Amino acid sequence: MPNPNKVTERLFQSPSKYIQGPYAIQNAAKYLGKLGNAPLLLCDEIVWGIAGKELVKALEGAGFKVYRAVFGGEASREEVDRLSALGRDQTSDFVIALGGGKTIDTAKTVADDLKVQVAIIPTTASTDAPCSALSVLYRPSGEFNCYTFFDKNPNVVLVDTTVISKAPPRFLAAGMGDAIATNVEARRCLNSPNFGGGLPTEVSAAIGQKCEEILFKYGKQAYEANRAHAVTPALEAVVEANTLLSGLGFESGGLAAAHAIHNGMTAIEELHSLLHGEKVAFGTICQLVLDGVPTSELDRYIEFMLSVDLPVTFEQLGIPNVKDEELRRVAELACAEGETIWNLDRVINVDLVFGAIKAADAAGKDYIQRSGRKSA
Repeated sequence: MPNPNKVTERLFQSPSKYIQGPYAIQNAAKYLGKLGNAPLLLCDEIVWGIAGKELVKALEGAGFKVYRAVFGGEASREEVDRLSALGRDQTSDFVIALGGGKTIDTAKTVADDLKVQVAIIPTTASTDAPCSALSVLYRPSGEFNCYTFFDKNPNVVLVDTTVISKAPPRFLAAGMGDAIATNVEARRCLNSPNFGGGLPTEVSAAIGQKCEEILFKYGKQAYEANRAHAVTPALEAVVEANTLLSGLGFESGGLAAAHAIHNGMTAIEELHSLLHGEKVAFGTICQLVLDGVPTSELDRYIEFMLSVDLPVTFEQLGIPNVKDEELRRVAELACAEGETIWNLDRVINVDLVFGAIKAADAAGKDYIQRSGRKSA
């Protein structure tokens, strides 16, 4: 049932401040100064070399006392507890996330544990995690565990597009895979409470639509610019769509089947190496099938995904021989109590979702055969 508590208030939420542009990290002290002066910096070893040293140099040059904690790789409760203990030992007065989606989700949870503010500095535009007041936690094995909700959104989100442009284009494409679900899901959740507990506002619907518009207009061009490590207007637009518009759109608009099916897909071990948005992209095709959209509309989304190398078939996902019992398990998890699929204002059951997953693979294969293309 989409709205069992009969909520009538509309609600919109967002981070306090969003900054985006080339070489933005060099100005980090300007934007983080009001949060404190002894941050706990979470980043992994790879990100430390890419942007961590530059960030710490900028902050320490302005008088910050930065304590670096190495992120272990999984956004799990165990990792959160370990890093929270480090923050208490160092009496850190705010937390900085520098990295990708799992680093960001972990940092938000650590900041909530420590009751301090958090700044998010993504080094890829691979998810819409930076702006939201929630985190997705996984088990140490990589399976989806739960959503964790916070009282407020991040205080500062700082996006350095020079850093983003140097990341492998696969990450930008995954961000587009996550973002392309935003409008598809939100337009089917108009009568369901969003992550803030209120109904979607008109502005959240407009943001979702604008997000999708930018992706179709500039997605392929931005992908090619990323290949060339070039910061262009198209790249700037898509980074904003992936990070800000998708983040605001999903949180205040709502999630539905695409993300629920993604969560179910984490039960298939062979998919653990895929990025979040790569699985969400396929989940989006599944939702479009459930929605009963015309073939022409389904083709439009599949063509977009293929243009930026997102997977649209089981084979492209890396599971060409997946068994029906595995797909049924995905459907069962997608239909678990409390999952976002129940935001849909329509009849849903495991059989329907199982069928949609198989039909999505068939639609992807059919389009590839008809169009004569496989990828970018």
